[in-house]
Amino acid sequence: MPAPLIDIGINLAHDSFDSDRADVIRRAESAGVTHMLITGSSIASTRAAIELVRSDPQRFRCTAGVHPHHAAELDEPALQDLATLATEPEVVAVGECGLDYFRNLSPRPAQLAAFRRQLDLAARLRKPVFLHQRDAHEEFLAVLREYGSRLVGGVAHCFTAGIAEARAYLDLGLYIGITGWISDERRGLHLRDVVRTLPAERLLIETDGPYLLPRDLEPKPQSRRNEPMYLPHVLRAVAAARGESPQELALLTTRNAHTLFGWPAPAAEV
Repeated sequence: MPAPLIDIGINLAHDSFDSDRADVIRRAESAGVTHMLITGSSIASTRAAIELVRSDPQRFRCTAGVHPHHAAELDEPALQDLATLATEPEVVAVGECGLDYFRNLSPRPAQLAAFRRQLDLAARLRKPVFLHQRDAHEEFLAVLREYGSRLVGGVAHCFTAGIAEARAYLDLGLYIGITGWISDERRGLHLRDVVRTLPAERLLIETDGPYLLPRDLEPKPQSRRNEPMYLPHVLRAVAAARGESPQELALLTTRNAHTLFGWPAPAAEV
């Protein structure tokens, strides 16, 4: 029997899933994805994520956070709301938070302020951080280094950079989350070299659905929407790059997810 998988990054509250969310969950289960960590990327999506966890607490947990795209929205009242939401037992990490200088949908000063506020919150609550970084590595790293041992760990979610960046994050005690970007022949094949260097105990896998549909799926889906049933495809790509069996890697990444997020594993998964 294949080892159960955990999708540690799925935007299941996204409106693209509104019409068939139950079917998405069933397809994930059929593919062996038995647990999912639902991403909170705004106050509204965090509230929705918590409600989804409450609908099926055996299958789901979630994060509570404000993505850098929404950083300008994290004023003092919103921060108070987020702090309250983040204390809920369904929430196992703070974020998605960080810096995105690729799109700059929020001004950079607002991104930095929101990032620090959420790191403060994570440190206070003793919950790990769920991190986003794009085109902002040096500043992102500098902010994380300010917090040092105040943080209780976290994951560099949807990692797309190189070996040097991965090592810098590993040195901070972070896990590395790999998505279907590893299958993108235009811009992601370097991740095959990256994953070979990652310590086994720091590797996680995710879809980041509905984004980042693996480009080499066969047959190609009619929809460009990504969903958790494609997580085994990511697993196989990472396993092939590392020279490991998918079964071995499934056991490993599932154990890592339970460890980082403090999510008790059923006896059969330990």
